[in-house]
Amino acid sequence: MDTFDQNHIWHPYAKIPNSVKAHKVLSAEGVYLNLEDDKRVIDGMSSWWSTIHGYNHPTLNQALTTQLSKMSHVMFGGLTHDPAIELAKTLVDITPENLSKVFFTDSGSVAVEAALKMALQYWHNKSQAKKHKFITIRGGYHGDTFGAMSVCDPDNGMHHLFSGVLPQHFFVKSPSMVSMDEALADLEITLKAHSDNIAAMILEPVVQGAGGMRIYNPQYLTKAKALCQQHQVLFILDEIATGFGRTGELFALEYVDVEPDILCLGKALTGGYMTLAATLTTDEISQRVGTLMHGPTFMANPLACSVANASIELLLNSPWQDNIADIETVLSGELSSLKSHDKVADVRILGAIGVVELTQEIDVEKVQNQLIEHGVWLRPYGKLLYTMPPFTISKQELLLITKAIKIVIEEL
Repeated sequence: MDTFDQNHIWHPYAKIPNSVKAHKVLSAEGVYLNLEDDKRVIDGMSSWWSTIHGYNHPTLNQALTTQLSKMSHVMFGGLTHDPAIELAKTLVDITPENLSKVFFTDSGSVAVEAALKMALQYWHNKSQAKKHKFITIRGGYHGDTFGAMSVCDPDNGMHHLFSGVLPQHFFVKSPSMVSMDEALADLEITLKAHSDNIAAMILEPVVQGAGGMRIYNPQYLTKAKALCQQHQVLFILDEIATGFGRTGELFALEYVDVEPDILCLGKALTGGYMTLAATLTTDEISQRVGTLMHGPTFMANPLACSVANASIELLLNSPWQDNIADIETVLSGELSSLKSHDKVADVRILGAIGVVELTQEIDVEKVQNQLIEHGVWLRPYGKLLYTMPPFTISKQELLLITKAIKIVIEEL
């Protein structure tokens, strides 16, 4: 362990000194991370779900190199450039037809902040400023900035420490894959009682990510959108984790073809190469909002936009649906039987997502060391041991991940 790193650098969701070893990556290629001490591991996390094409991809490398020779960055205030224009055109083309306006940001959390601000400004400019609250389902996660934290799960999320200073919003029951009636009833009751104060509903479609890796019935989206329309509440979908093929559809909303009023994208937008996000909305909302008082320094960074254009083209020109279907087949075939294991509470699989929920909290450092010994990199948390691998992973490489998961569970 690098002692300077351990004693001076804050890692995500960790303290200083870091009690859990941070493994040094020397290089990365394809689906592999090359660690110090000659250890080579398959990255079953896609660097927090973003590196869908794997590492050091020649097409994406070339996109960056070509753009770098022109300019690495230019402010977006009062200026524009072709990579941003091309990317905005593509995003408008591949997302629901009602979404025609694009606001670029530099992270998923900030994309959510922009979405919340759009909703608030929309109602303010319609002389309904009292509509300043949000509603969401429990178990959600939307980011670590203050607005985003306020719509994350208030009880079981990672932000309960800040509950006393965060804006207070409305949280309703979450649907499951088999049941959504109670969740819809709770949503309807809450909207009937409080819609005069609610600007928008925000939720992650079909799969809730860092809040618990839960998968729920896509039909909930259609019914929730209808209730929101009925009660004059905007509908925001956070596809930062689910977008660009992860669930088996290009966007999870396509399971039911629901059209959000605002859509947040990030993570895999650049194939995991650069930090970039986007918030899309409709003509009507953008016209009512007018000037959006938001402007990150690095919004629409040309390097990030260029690699995003290359990544999306690479994805859409590949047999990505077949690849993800194959990943789902392997994950289901190898992990589903764990449901009967006495240390396993549940197994959830959708697209290139495989989740094993255990009955007890995971010793992260111990389990990660075991996984590395078996040639695999995963990042478990809480009771969840899961994988979201690159779409380019081979069957043999994926089987190494599932084998390692099963061995680790036996050794708990």
